[in-house]
Amino acid sequence: MQFEVWAPQAARVTLHCGAAEQGLTRDPGRAGWWTGEAEAGDGTRYGFALDDGPVLPDPRSRRQPDGPDGLSAVVDHGAYAWRTPGEGHGLPGAVLYELHVGTFTREGTLDAAAERLGHLADLGVTHVELMPLCPFPGRHGWGYEGVSLWAVHEPYGGPEALKRFVDRAHELGLGVVLDVVHNHLGPSGNHLPAFGPYFTETHHTPWGAAVNLDAPGSDEVRAFLIGSALAWLRDYRLDGLRLDAVHALCDTRAVHFLEELSSAVDALAAGTGRPLFLIAESDLADPRVITPRGENGLGVHAQWNDDFHHALHTALTGESQGYYEDFARAPFAALGKTLTGGFFHDGTYSTFRGRRHGRPLDRTRVSAHRLLGYAQTHDQVGNRAQGDRLSASLSPGLLACGAALVLTAPFTPMLFMGEEWAAGTPWQFFTDHTDPELAEAVRRGRRREFAAHGWAEEDVPDPQDPATRDRSCLDWSEPGHGVHARVLAWYRELIALRRAEPDLSDPDFEDVKVTHDESAGWLAFRRGDVLVAINLAAETAKIPLGITHARVLAAWEPVEPPDQDGVLSVPGESCVVLTRE
Repeated sequence: MQFEVWAPQAARVTLHCGAAEQGLTRDPGRAGWWTGEAEAGDGTRYGFALDDGPVLPDPRSRRQPDGPDGLSAVVDHGAYAWRTPGEGHGLPGAVLYELHVGTFTREGTLDAAAERLGHLADLGVTHVELMPLCPFPGRHGWGYEGVSLWAVHEPYGGPEALKRFVDRAHELGLGVVLDVVHNHLGPSGNHLPAFGPYFTETHHTPWGAAVNLDAPGSDEVRAFLIGSALAWLRDYRLDGLRLDAVHALCDTRAVHFLEELSSAVDALAAGTGRPLFLIAESDLADPRVITPRGENGLGVHAQWNDDFHHALHTALTGESQGYYEDFARAPFAALGKTLTGGFFHDGTYSTFRGRRHGRPLDRTRVSAHRLLGYAQTHDQVGNRAQGDRLSASLSPGLLACGAALVLTAPFTPMLFMGEEWAAGTPWQFFTDHTDPELAEAVRRGRRREFAAHGWAEEDVPDPQDPATRDRSCLDWSEPGHGVHARVLAWYRELIALRRAEPDLSDPDFEDVKVTHDESAGWLAFRRGDVLVAINLAAETAKIPLGITHARVLAAWEPVEPPDQDGVLSVPGESCVVLTRE
């Protein structure tokens, strides 16, 4: 078997493979690369020693059976017998469901999660978006401090378990998207700096030195990241990738890393005949991210739309701290602006940032499906002091209104696991750092962060306490009874309605018309012949729709059609979807 590793600064590289060890030779055709052959098969443990130093795992390791600091293991991807052809599931018309493997079930494994996929198929979502799966120290964590970008966290089940999960999802007609992190690696178990200039002091990020995308040696670093992305799509038959915090990718080169990545993914899609896609998390409010490369954009296929989330959250909760400040002054107007134009910040002044932010999105050219809309995500729940969901503070009626806005808006909708039944469990920030100093630093930093906002230290959960993770696991006894069952039925009804009504899957921004009354607490919008009315106030709202003939398609509380004057009466904290007749 051929082994190779990029180690441009090493004078000697020794391969330790099984019980044998041998020196590698420089590759004359590739600067900085070392190669050699050794007897090995699926599962064989190996590593590399640089200049007679300790044996380190392969930067491109496909498996870390003993964790990030252990030896790598060979993975024969051809050994798995796929049950499904994996034709691919594209993004247009999708409804995504964000899922954290470690808390989706109490077992916290891919196989246990796969057993629950029938629930998602019945719900009507089209894609499962898995939070990061790369190995990190310890057993439990969010996954954003992974260190082996080509491997699957062993406590989740390793490579074979991910293939079984994808197979089961595809059997049920579900696509699978994986969250990948290119903007930083975990501080613990990260051996990449020993091999080469994977990081650069040229730029700094909230996590320290930036990943090297534009300094000397960056050609190989970019190839490393792109190769990892393509490997997930190719070897595991994933349908798409979510790219974490692309605004933290520091790149001054003429061809941006995202442009190079999207080009490579499009080429793989063309070669395999599968509709592969990329979804960016971006704080830039910059349409260039999702503009095709041929139109001088970066070519990413879609992005999360936090502007819609922030407008919706402030309208539902009345919160105005932090970045919600920009939206809380007139949340219904902010909602209307995002529903018809995508971004709220399109060059407007941001009080939170103390400067102008964003630029306009050309709604005549950009399809609304390229923006993801959501009421909750792992970030927006887990980064609260106590990880409280909307269900912890809102009435079932207001939760229903939030669901209606997400699932009838022109964006590609996304749900966060458990949202569909108003889960009573929180989703808190938890870690399992094996380095005691790092664990204590994270604990102190978390409490210090929220103390600045008035929280008592004892009220901020200890991330290292196993109980914090345990509290965050979904309770699968909830969906079958009480208000949880009613909310779940509402989500199913709305998703089915989105599929049945062509106007609700039309991604044309120009076809969305919005009216609202900020003081009365209601908002209504039209998409073709479908009308949606939302009343967040406690008392009944009289909403002038201007039409007298309409049929109710779905309603949280019983609603009569508009009266002879075209006025619709919507009960307090309720919502309705109608169609013109």
